[in-house]
Amino acid sequence: MPDLVSVKTPPVMPSLNILLAETRNGTTDNHRTPSPVIKRAPSPSPSNSRVKSTTKTTEKVSIDESSLDNPDLGPFLLKLARDTISSGDSPNKALDYAIRASKSFERFSSPGQSLDLVMSLHVVAAIYCSLGRLEEAVPVLERSIELSDVENGSDHALAKFSGYMQLGDTYSSMGLLDRSVWCYESGLKIQIEAIGDSDPRVVETYRYLAEAHVQAMQFDEAKNLCKKILEIHKEHSPPASYEEAADRRLMALVCEATGDYESALEHLVLASMVMIANGQESEVASIDVSIGNIYISLCRFDEAIFSYQKALTVFKATKGENHLSVASVFIRLADLYYKIGKLRESKSYCENALRIYAKPEPGSASEEIANGLTEISAIFEALNEHEEALKLLQKAMKILGDAPGHRNTITGIEAQMGVMFYMLGRYGEAHCSFESAAVKLRASGESKSAFFGIVLNQMGLACLQLYKIKEATELFEEARGVLEQECGPYHLDTLGVYSNLAATYDALGRVEDAIEILEYILKVREEKLGTANPDVEDEKKRLAELLKESGRSRNRKGKSLENLLDSNSRRKKKDATKRRTGFSFRS
Repeated sequence: MPDLVSVKTPPVMPSLNILLAETRNGTTDNHRTPSPVIKRAPSPSPSNSRVKSTTKTTEKVSIDESSLDNPDLGPFLLKLARDTISSGDSPNKALDYAIRASKSFERFSSPGQSLDLVMSLHVVAAIYCSLGRLEEAVPVLERSIELSDVENGSDHALAKFSGYMQLGDTYSSMGLLDRSVWCYESGLKIQIEAIGDSDPRVVETYRYLAEAHVQAMQFDEAKNLCKKILEIHKEHSPPASYEEAADRRLMALVCEATGDYESALEHLVLASMVMIANGQESEVASIDVSIGNIYISLCRFDEAIFSYQKALTVFKATKGENHLSVASVFIRLADLYYKIGKLRESKSYCENALRIYAKPEPGSASEEIANGLTEISAIFEALNEHEEALKLLQKAMKILGDAPGHRNTITGIEAQMGVMFYMLGRYGEAHCSFESAAVKLRASGESKSAFFGIVLNQMGLACLQLYKIKEATELFEEARGVLEQECGPYHLDTLGVYSNLAATYDALGRVEDAIEILEYILKVREEKLGTANPDVEDEKKRLAELLKESGRSRNRKGKSLENLLDSNSRRKKKDATKRRTGFSFRS
C-alpha cells in the first residue's frame, strides 16, 4: 500500500486579532436623526471582537396584551429599556421592557410608519446579544430590516443601514463570516447610494467590511477596500490623522498575509510616526510588535529582537509587568528564538508568558488568554513536547467554553488537539476532535474552505489507524472535492489527499483506481518538479509497486529535457525507509 500523506494543519484556524486603534462607537443611542446623510448608526450590539457571551437565559417574557392598548406605552417602555441598560441594571428587565415596547409599537404602526418599531427591535436584538443569545437576535434584526424601506426617506434608510450593520456584527460573533460580509456589503450599498463612495463618512463602513474580509481570509477584497480607504484619507483627512494610522495598520496586516512584507513594513512605519507625533506610547509599542513580526518574515532577526524589546519595555512601564500585552511579546520572542535555534531562551520566554496567564490581572479578556495559550502550545509542539502542548490546548478550550462568539477559535483549537492526539497515538480521541471541528465548520458555512478540507484529511488518517477504511475513503473523497475547488488540482495539499485516497483504494482492492490516481500524481510532480527530483522518485517507487502487483507497466509519455533538468526543484528531507502501512506526517 502506498504511504499516506498528512496535509499540514495550521496551529490554529485564523482568529485574527487585529491590533487597531478603537474606531467604533459603543453607545446605545439609536434616536432618529433628521439629517439625510447616512452614517454608521451607533449600534447597541457588541462588535464581533467584544461579545461577552454569558450563560444563556431561556426564561420567557410574560406580556399582558391588554396593557399594550395605550399608544403612549411604547415610547415609555423603550425609554425604560434604554435607561435600564445605561444604569447597568438587570438585562433581563431591560429585555422585558424592550419586547413590550416593540409589541406596543407593532399595534399602532401603519405601513411606512414603522420606524419606532424598527428602533425597538434594534434594542431587543442588542440585549439578546449582551446575554449571549445570538441566535435569537438574528430573526429580530432580519425583521427590522424587512420593515425599513429606503424609499420612505432618510430615516428609514438609516434604520435599514443600521440593521444590516448590527446583523453583520451578530453573524460575525457567531462565526458566520460569509453572512457577516454580505450584511456589511448590503449596508455599504445603502450608504453609498445616499452620499457616494468617496465621502469620508463612508470610511468606517469600508473599514468594517475590510476587517470582515480579513477574518474570512479574503485578502484581495480586503486590500482593495484598504486602498480605497487610504485614497479617501489622502483627499479628505488632515495629514498624520489618527484614523489614517489605524487604517494603515489594517493595510499592513493584509500585505503581511499576502506575503508583501516590504509594503507592510512601510505602512507600519508610517503609522508609527503618526502615533509618536500624537504621544500614543502604547500604540507605538503595539506597532513595534507588528514591525517585529515583519522583520522575522524578512529574516532580519536582530532587528526583530530590537523591536520586540522596545515594545516590551513600554508595555511594562505603561501597563504593568503582568499585563497580557507583556505576555504576548514574550510569546513573540519565544517564537523568534526557536526559529534561530536558541531553544533554551525560547522555552524560558514561554514560561514567562505562562506565569502571567496563570495569574492574569482582573478584567483580562479570556479569549486573549486562550489565544496566547494556543500560540505557546504551537511552540511546545515544535519543541516535541506534545503532552505539554496538548495540556495547553485543553486549558484554552476550558477557558473559552462553548460560547458562540468564540466558535472559530474553538474550531481551530479542536483541530490542533486532533493533531496532538494523533501524534501521541491516541487515535480515537484524535478522530473525536477532528469530527467536532468538522461539525462546527459545516454549521458555520465553512464547509467549502481549504481548512475544512485539511480537517477532513486529518480525520481520514485517524480513521485509518482505527481500521475504519470505508469512512476514511469517504472523508478523503470529500476532502479532494473541497481542495480541488479551493486550491486547485496541482496544489501540494490536494496532491497529498490524492495520495491518501490512492492508498485507501488499494486497501479496498480498487487497484485500478489507485493506479490511476498515482499516475496522475506522478505526472504532475514530474511536470512541476522535474523527473530527477527525489519526490518524483518516491512516487515512482510507489506506483511501480502497485503496477507489479497488478502485472501492468506504466502508461507514460516521454518527458522533456526542461523537466528533467528543472532547476527549481524543491528538495525535502526524506526518511531513509518507509513502511507500506505507515501514516506519517509530511510537512
